[in-house]
Amino acid sequence: MSGETKEVLGSNYVQNDVIINRLIDKMTLFDDNLMSLVFGQNIETTELLLRVIMERDIKVIDVRGQDELKNPVIGGRCITLDVHAIDVNGRHIDIEVQINAEGSHVRRARYHSSMMDARMLQEGQEFKKIKDSYVIFIYDHDKFRKGLPFYHIQRRVDETGEVFGDGSHITYVNGRYEGNDDIGRMMKDFHQCRPEQIESETLSKAVAYYKEKEGRGAMSEAVRQYAMEYAKEYAKEYAKEYAKEYGEEQKEEGILQGKNNMLYSLVSKGRLKIDVAAEEANVSLGEFEKSMEEAGYKIPELV
Repeated sequence: MSGETKEVLGSNYVQNDVIINRLIDKMTLFDDNLMSLVFGQNIETTELLLRVIMERDIKVIDVRGQDELKNPVIGGRCITLDVHAIDVNGRHIDIEVQINAEGSHVRRARYHSSMMDARMLQEGQEFKKIKDSYVIFIYDHDKFRKGLPFYHIQRRVDETGEVFGDGSHITYVNGRYEGNDDIGRMMKDFHQCRPEQIESETLSKAVAYYKEKEGRGAMSEAVRQYAMEYAKEYAKEYAKEYAKEYGEEQKEEGILQGKNNMLYSLVSKGRLKIDVAAEEANVSLGEFEKSMEEAGYKIPELV
């Protein structure tokens, strides 16, 4: 690695640490990096969330954040669950947060459900032994635009209207619901950046741990692992190709473009709200969208 490359990368690391810290300050529970840590490492917070959404007490015995389920078929698509919980009755529960329409197709819920189902039976077990599965999508918007807090999806027999009862449950949560009830208060908490603004004491403490206390390092690393590769690789390649020819001014441009590419990537993957990214880039929303498109990134549609 050339001296110029090391210099650019060193500056880029420092600058990106500052950016990541600012992004963490602005994150809410609709950002899956924060959400996966707050719930995926904490049975108490997960039980609280499930009690509000499922409207009954759920005893969780295991919960994991960013749990990868590998497809046994070679070349088949694997998935990573934001939060994967198992209750005392062996039921599997997948909880996802979604900022935009990218990856929000209704068949995604079907796929997630099937991937969990495939892991519930051992060889030779009867099909009736399979446990219920729940896929819960918490949207930053009202996906079905009916103003309801929940949309429960179940299979039914067309001719009779009766519930099929195969144990598969899909629920969409309206993140914009503002009712004066448990789910309304929970969704309000999901939109807060600062722990002290979160009404639930349990959630407030958990968010504060990852934003303000010992867990801040884990939070920073989760964001860095996903995003930094884009900025780092761009800066490195830019330095190799152009630093000698164009000098210090172009190296600074490479660092800036690396920062922007990191923001573009986070937005396009649904991990950062576009208005927050535009503010971080110090440009208007319109300017950010234009530069994002020019850089070849897809602007996500709102749900």
